[in-house]
Amino acid sequence: MEISTNATISHYRIVSKIGAGGMGEVYLAEDTKLARKVALKVLASEFADDKDRMDRFVREAKSASALNHPNIITIYEIGESDGVHYIATEFIDGKTLNEYAKSKSFSLKAAIEIAVQVGSALDEAHSAGIVHRDIKPDNVMIRSNGLAKILDFGIAKATGSTNELISGEEAATAIQNGTRPGMIIGTPHYMSPEQAKGIGVDARSDIFSFGVVLYEMIAGHLPFQAKDVHRKIIAIQEVVPAPLSQEVEGVPVRLEEIVEKCLAKDKNERYQTAKDLLIDLRNLRRKIDVDAEIDRTVAPSLRGTSAAAAPSTQSASAVPPPTASSAPTAACPARRRPRSSIRSTPPASPGARSRTAIPSTEHWAGRRLTAASTR
Repeated sequence: MEISTNATISHYRIVSKIGAGGMGEVYLAEDTKLARKVALKVLASEFADDKDRMDRFVREAKSASALNHPNIITIYEIGESDGVHYIATEFIDGKTLNEYAKSKSFSLKAAIEIAVQVGSALDEAHSAGIVHRDIKPDNVMIRSNGLAKILDFGIAKATGSTNELISGEEAATAIQNGTRPGMIIGTPHYMSPEQAKGIGVDARSDIFSFGVVLYEMIAGHLPFQAKDVHRKIIAIQEVVPAPLSQEVEGVPVRLEEIVEKCLAKDKNERYQTAKDLLIDLRNLRRKIDVDAEIDRTVAPSLRGTSAAAAPSTQSASAVPPPTASSAPTAACPARRRPRSSIRSTPPASPGARSRTAIPSTEHWAGRRLTAASTR
């Protein structure tokens, strides 16, 4: 039953309803003791006597409260008032990653920055022996200042170490019998192959899910396409997704390699820890920043030509004018594109799948990359 505005639960005054899910509803509320906004997650009354649901509700609070990280939601308390069970958390005023990625201001740099933040949060959780098991865009919130926060540790599970397996019974978050036969717990689109099979999972399962999210951010669609849940699960286990370079022209080779490693079917071929993944993401971010800075400092007339590598003592006037063969054209704008950083694109063969071209724009909405971001 929906709680009315201005109703009070413990010392929280309900302001408005902001969300709902399988476990209950989420409200924006005012903490009357500390005069602050909170998000109040209220367990649906019909689940109060359901041991499995209650255990999951408590697990969410315990898992997240055990972590202290700027990219993980902060749990204030879990409690019960007049038969109403609730979790009070920080209120995040922002958008889900799914909504944020559709905005006109979404860029390659923003995507990498979000990836670094989510990777850092996973590293923190895994180091504490917690596997999230439901990494997806709707469980990542982005504030207006760009800060990312991982939410919903409802099906998270504590392990003794980073790659200790969760038992097959506990890992069956893909398809398992709940209150209804064949009820789905978790999100099939973002599950790892082992999670979809219902066998033992560890932190590397989160790394696969992270790879799906990263692929979707860049390509604008999921890596595994299927008409229904069962075909989706088969695709996750058997289908190799198309390389990102076939989906979006100008994707950095290193980024494509990172995503492919995350999406390896065999967990032993993925990143073994979120820390290793985070190191590669930070190195990629650093390279993109350095390349962008070089583009800003090099004279426009020298960009995309060998003259850009000339010693700084050489005056601009000494540089000969570009020849007809090297001059930029409208169809092929001049850009610095080091061979080590981006693949050359062969002419498309008849019937080949077309890719999104790279226009001169500062935005990446609709899978468009900036000229300065194609490293």
